Amino acid sequence: MKKTLLACALFSGFIGSSAQASTLLGFKAGADYWRADTSGTLGSNGSSQQGFNYSDGSQGSIWFAFEHPVPIIPNIKIRENRLVSDGSTSAANFTFNGVSYTGAANTRTDLSNTDFILYYELLDNDIVSLDVGGAYKKMHGSIKVSDTSSSSKTNVNSGIVMGYVDAMASVPGIGLYGFTNVMVGANESNVYDYSLGLGWKIEGLALDYNLRVGYREFMFDVNDFSDVTTDLKSSGYFAGVEVVF
Repeated sequence: MKKTLLACALFSGFIGSSAQASTLLGFKAGADYWRADTSGTLGSNGSSQQGFNYSDGSQGSIWFAFEHPVPIIPNIKIRENRLVSDGSTSAANFTFNGVSYTGAANTRTDLSNTDFILYYELLDNDIVSLDVGGAYKKMHGSIKVSDTSSSSKTNVNSGIVMGYVDAMASVPGIGLYGFTNVMVGANESNVYDYSLGLGWKIEGLALDYNLRVGYREFMFDVNDFSDVTTDLKSSGYFAGVEVVF
């Protein structure tokens, strides 16, 4: 999966290398509701990993982006991602943050993060748009494990440097478009965050609206990241809206 996503990102960059930057100032803001299922294992660095049965959770993202016509200076996008999942197991057998757990145990896994993205518009027309750049995903969550007699918690607050590609293809005249957004880790190469889906453009007098539905997957496969080792994956369908000023 990681190699496939990276190849798509590189290919998209190559085909847009001769494109011009946008000539208009622009501001975008949006929000997604994401129904995500979480799976995988977690543990303290150097200790055994433990799997939990996670319940489906309501997650979400909000973002804004500012675009300008100066080719040398990148555009900016900031996206806040909430990702909190509760899990349980009846057969724990591991140590987390110095506390040993056996039998029944619960976890609250908070992988919430903020994406700081700098990108260039390589294509921007009525049919195709392509943005390519880099991102820094700053984690600001925690992992908590507990049973009936004890609990332990580790903050997950390090960051990940990532490559970034956002592409969209529209059907002229009817407002329908397909899109994909890909982020692939550089310093943590097994981390990725991608989405793909369909949208509908609605043009207004003062504002334009993009209604969107799709599928998103976030893979957080790390070793000794904020003293945590995990291979948690959250995936599911989302719906959202973006306002274009």
